[in-house]
Amino acid sequence: MMLFRSVQYEDLEDILNLSSRAGIGLTTLPNNQEYLTARISRSIDSFNDAKGRAQQGFLFTLEDTEKHRVVGVSALEVAVGLEEPFYNFRIHRSVRASRELGVYNTFETLIVGQDYTGCSELCTLFLDPDYHGGGNGVFLSRSRFLFISAFRHLFPKCIFAEMRGVVNQQGESPFWDALGKHFFNVPFAEADYLTGIGSKTFIAELMPFHPIYVPLLPEEARQTIGQVHENTLPARAILEKEGFAYHDAVDIFDAGAILDAEIDNVRTIKASRLVHVKRNDQVSRSQGGAQCIVSNLNFQAFKALLLPVSEPLDSEELQLTSAEMAVLHVDDGDPVRFVSLFS
Repeated sequence: MMLFRSVQYEDLEDILNLSSRAGIGLTTLPNNQEYLTARISRSIDSFNDAKGRAQQGFLFTLEDTEKHRVVGVSALEVAVGLEEPFYNFRIHRSVRASRELGVYNTFETLIVGQDYTGCSELCTLFLDPDYHGGGNGVFLSRSRFLFISAFRHLFPKCIFAEMRGVVNQQGESPFWDALGKHFFNVPFAEADYLTGIGSKTFIAELMPFHPIYVPLLPEEARQTIGQVHENTLPARAILEKEGFAYHDAVDIFDAGAILDAEIDNVRTIKASRLVHVKRNDQVSRSQGGAQCIVSNLNFQAFKALLLPVSEPLDSEELQLTSAEMAVLHVDDGDPVRFVSLFS
């Protein structure tokens, strides 16, 4: 059974192992025990309402319950940029024309902004490669939207995801090599790591705030602007199916695309609905059915399961076994939220 749940302190070792496999460029999952311990603590405090809105961040895990092992992580930041600036590049298109020469040129500049201040962020999505397939990646990503649906009052109007940009196997970013390293004087991997563990002051101190003329960058760097890492393509596809879109905002380090959406227009949030649990220990999950995400409504112990559901998806009841109810911490007749995995 695959269980999506809020993080616990005992998950640290498994999350450290995942971070060692994530590779360079997944900024919010650095292989640093002190940082990850603090991240887990902040998440637990957020679930306990011990953090203000500017500091709230929820970290979730995907657990293989048979092996008692965390095999994936994903996270939500409630409102970025309220305590520390959250920078991005915005692509601006300009036109210059000369009637005398008969020349008409369109060119792009990159302008530093803080466009997503106060918005929620989807981040830290990583699944053990051994668990790719079977809907696990979609489950790990979309379950966050059921959490948002259940506790909509916590979240603002806009949500975004900063996607990992193009980085090669050696940890080199063509965009960084063309731009960032000339101002920061450190390799991309080091800058990315420092940002991941929370050392962000150097960004404001050293980054260029004047417009960057894209035509002056090398072709290889220009080609990466607004693109994503090959391992991030499935995550981008999931979000685009949810209604997220690229609106010419990119990461300041690797120029990875930033996708955004209005929360109330996100597909899962609109499609999910409340039903009531009906105990039925005769339900057989081996007979197939529509794959669905089912979550409880417990804020401090939020949990979700990926289950094949054979009853009509418009039913007001959802049949669960005693074991499934125990995992979700729900009783007969309790409300749960559910949505078809591929709706």
